[in-house]
Amino acid sequence: MSLIKPFAGLRPARERAEDVMAPPYDVLSREEAKQKVIGHPWSFLHLSRPEIDLPDDVDQHAPEVYAKAAEMLASLRGAGILSSDPQPYYYVYRIWVDTHVQTGLVAVASVAAYDSGRIKRHELTRPEKEDDRVRQIDALNAQTGPVLMTYKANKTLDTILAKAAEAPPDVNAIAEGNVMHQLWLITDRATCDSITRTVEGMPSLYVADGHHRAAAASRVAAQRKAANSSHTGDEPYNYFLSVMFAHCDMHIFEYNRVVRDLNGLTQQAFLDKLEGSFQVTPSPHPYRPTCNGEFGMYLKGRWYRLALYPNRIPTEDPVAKLDASLLTDNLLDPILGIKDIRCDSRIDFVGGIRGRAGLEDPVDSGNMAVAFSLFPVTMDELMAVADADEIMPPKSTWFEPKLADGLVSHLLD
Repeated sequence: MSLIKPFAGLRPARERAEDVMAPPYDVLSREEAKQKVIGHPWSFLHLSRPEIDLPDDVDQHAPEVYAKAAEMLASLRGAGILSSDPQPYYYVYRIWVDTHVQTGLVAVASVAAYDSGRIKRHELTRPEKEDDRVRQIDALNAQTGPVLMTYKANKTLDTILAKAAEAPPDVNAIAEGNVMHQLWLITDRATCDSITRTVEGMPSLYVADGHHRAAAASRVAAQRKAANSSHTGDEPYNYFLSVMFAHCDMHIFEYNRVVRDLNGLTQQAFLDKLEGSFQVTPSPHPYRPTCNGEFGMYLKGRWYRLALYPNRIPTEDPVAKLDASLLTDNLLDPILGIKDIRCDSRIDFVGGIRGRAGLEDPVDSGNMAVAFSLFPVTMDELMAVADADEIMPPKSTWFEPKLADGLVSHLLD
């Protein structure tokens, strides 16, 4: 079983790409998704967030939600909005935003390689989110959201993708925020074979984002294998939809933290406790950390720079030295009493893409007491954690730009 292979993608017609493509299902609330589809009857959000087309009192995990998704997929195919390519292809996917551009490969990746650890992960998954994606895949008999993956930059593959992208794109669609999504089909068999061999020669691929999608695909594959007495290993369910980019092209934003209260401390008592682990310096402007071990803090309308004392920063452990770990181990847990950030309702998370307002507004409104800005994780740090078979703290990475849902899906029939 190869690490990746080409597939016959289910795609929108060229002139319908902008009508169909949508943000990933899990970056929008139900209400935000409802607002985005107004005037957009073919938006992929009708399929990826089908609860928006049902009454508000219907639970988003109710059986009728998944039935609604299947109904929408049938409608899109019946109307000719989506159709399958006639042969298995690879696809080049390029995203432009401002001056940043990244070019990657759309392929289906081996579930067996994921299960064995050759496709490495760095994040734990939550059972309820996995269950949701399993039900979605089963209802649609398709994988409609790609797993974002990365590989250590490879000159051979990068050259193949760049050459394929010299031709006019098969899809050229602009999304909200003036983000351009482009797609090229690689139909030449020899080129496809070369891509397969090149990726097969890589020691590992890495899941960057979409861990729940990958885990759900693995569960579906196991269930279908058990139910198929004629299982060969080549069935579509043995692979999952992915988009992979060279690690040097990926852009990780910080994933910041906001906390609801000061754990019963006054502002001054809280600041005094910080002095035990950090050098605390008031900042005349919003403070964005410039290195590992540095944090910005917004408290009562004022910004501070927090610099963790060097002897508190581990040098060997790839997880413990991450800033998300350092903040938890030296502040959130011992001072604010937040011991499990995955479950504690007193903490929330803000993607760095939301900027200054994403941290100041929750505090200024009184909904939160304090906000912390973190230094972004690097791709080298992410891969080091995955290579060590370790798990990163929750909400450590926020990748931008986001992939578009709906440009290519993977049918399991």
